[in-house]
Amino acid sequence: MFKRKLVYLLAITILFFACSKQNEIVVQSPDGQNTLSVFPTSELTENGQITFTVKYKHSEIILPSVLEIRSKDIDFSQAFAVKNVEEKLVQNEWTTNFGERSTIPDNYNQVKIYLESSSAKLNLICRAYNEGVAFAYEIPAQNELAEIKVDDERISYQFASDHMVWSTPERKPRRLTAQGEINKIPLSELKEGCERPLLVEVANDIKIALAEARLVDYARLSFNANKEVENSIVSTLDGKIEDTKQDLVSGAVENIRSEEAKVEMKLPFQSPWRVVMMADSYGELLENNYLIQNLNDPSAIEDDSWITPGKVLREGTLTTQGGLAAIDFVASHNMQYVHFDAGWYGNEMDNASDATTVTLDPKRSKGPFDIEAVSAYAKEKGVKVMLYVNRRALEKQLDDILPLFQEWGIAGIKYGFVRVGDQHATAWMHEAIKKTAEHKMVVDVHDEYRPTGFSRTYPNLLTQEGIRGDEETVPNSHTLITMFTRSLAGAADNTVCYYNKRVETMGSHASQLAKTVCIFSPLQFLYWYDKAPAAPVKDDALWGNTNTIGNEPELEFFNNVPTVWDETKVLTAEIGEIGVIARRKGNDWWIGGINGKTARQVDLDFSFLTEGASYSAKIYTDDESVNTRTHVRIEETELTAGSSITFDLKANNGFTMHIQKLN
Repeated sequence: MFKRKLVYLLAITILFFACSKQNEIVVQSPDGQNTLSVFPTSELTENGQITFTVKYKHSEIILPSVLEIRSKDIDFSQAFAVKNVEEKLVQNEWTTNFGERSTIPDNYNQVKIYLESSSAKLNLICRAYNEGVAFAYEIPAQNELAEIKVDDERISYQFASDHMVWSTPERKPRRLTAQGEINKIPLSELKEGCERPLLVEVANDIKIALAEARLVDYARLSFNANKEVENSIVSTLDGKIEDTKQDLVSGAVENIRSEEAKVEMKLPFQSPWRVVMMADSYGELLENNYLIQNLNDPSAIEDDSWITPGKVLREGTLTTQGGLAAIDFVASHNMQYVHFDAGWYGNEMDNASDATTVTLDPKRSKGPFDIEAVSAYAKEKGVKVMLYVNRRALEKQLDDILPLFQEWGIAGIKYGFVRVGDQHATAWMHEAIKKTAEHKMVVDVHDEYRPTGFSRTYPNLLTQEGIRGDEETVPNSHTLITMFTRSLAGAADNTVCYYNKRVETMGSHASQLAKTVCIFSPLQFLYWYDKAPAAPVKDDALWGNTNTIGNEPELEFFNNVPTVWDETKVLTAEIGEIGVIARRKGNDWWIGGINGKTARQVDLDFSFLTEGASYSAKIYTDDESVNTRTHVRIEETELTAGSSITFDLKANNGFTMHIQKLN
């Protein structure tokens, strides 16, 4: 335990097990499967600790665990009494044009427990959804304090055994973690800085994920093994950043942390949500990932008609000729955006770089590059333009570049190498997204940022990285881990490659097609590292192997596939092994299948189709006998809800389907 001579310590025990002999406040999910019980007084705890239990289908999920909120400003160590309990039932749904489903159920039961001790007031907000449970704490105004400094928040999640978990790498200086490799390890081997969501294998038929929601202006939550107690995971908050150093090649950041309080908040305030997502299977957990957005505020954008999801081509030569060629390609291939990446305003890693000017980085482009002429041509062709801006320029110039970009006709910004973790960085990021919305531009946040549902409140945040995507030459087996871990948090910008030689290492061309269905992103970057046919040759070696986009027949799949959906179903899910996802847009269904290291048969039935209706289907599979660069075979068939198809998949291959309703 922590021993410090400070006036602090709120210890709230989060207990996820059956207990019927004690004074109990219960909140149960609408379907009766998930129960969160609160025990304001308990023989198991002392010193103001509050016990919680959670059950999933009568199974014990997490054993007695402790939350400590540390502050020098308020003494939370005295025993609490319950002053009031408010109950609320919410039966709701909301709609979105930017999600994995267009109509999202938002049904839960809530209790808000007002607690008071001789020295402190605290409110606990507990919710039970059909998809999981969540809790947040609220510190009301008290003791004539205007604000409070929180030194740390520490939650110990106690498990019955040393369960396997799916963990990102240890957070070390200049190492990518949110974009790092995800491995299956015992929870006792978790290292500092494990990202959320954290998938925990409780049993063959119980999968849970520890997550965070509505992180807007607080310090980030991270996980580690609890070295003091067996079978325990501990979460803590990121410390305040004093200085930042960056690897100029990989972009990995080293944040120098201070010993100051991790959070400073005006009273009253509510913490972000601490979430336990629960399901029978990996697939069900992914289908229900809208729980994270449900814990965020409704959209603050009254008219979101200007927000356009779609497919994006990165233009890498940073020339006017290349820009015009990219626009022509995008316009003729049912894509929506052309993106100009780093180098258009100088060396992005130089603090003196100026994003209010077009000052080409000579290592990336010889020019010329007339962004205003390119943007004007894009408007004529019905194409939108995005620009990349590194956090160095963003942090000092955001208020200047937003009106300027709007004048240039820019539709979106990709934020690069953003700082994450500490409260200031978190608050700055979300305020920047709000400001960008005021200028009617969409946002793609790159590098170590992971979502916690803010895109519900500001849907101009269309996507973000925080994923080990194609830039890292990931094999299919790792993409199949990402699908059921990182994707629980929401949209992920995977940057789909197609002609680059790394595809041979990652998997196959059919599995690359499938990524547009399997990895959800309202902005879907396609042909990463490739160039439009009429663009100049990119020979600066910064991207290695750069190829020209061809006219292979299967490119029609990229042309036609949507990026946002009305319905999502996971048909097959074995993490790291095989994944098949079906998504509907209007009357059309799109299916993506990715296979891992082992050849296998995959049997699909189509009972999700409308009974009595007939459908036509195009099927795209890998076939070395097809005489094209990409070796993708296209076949056509007809389907009904009673149909079935068996796919013989080689190792690291994949398939896609486009299913259209005939009547």
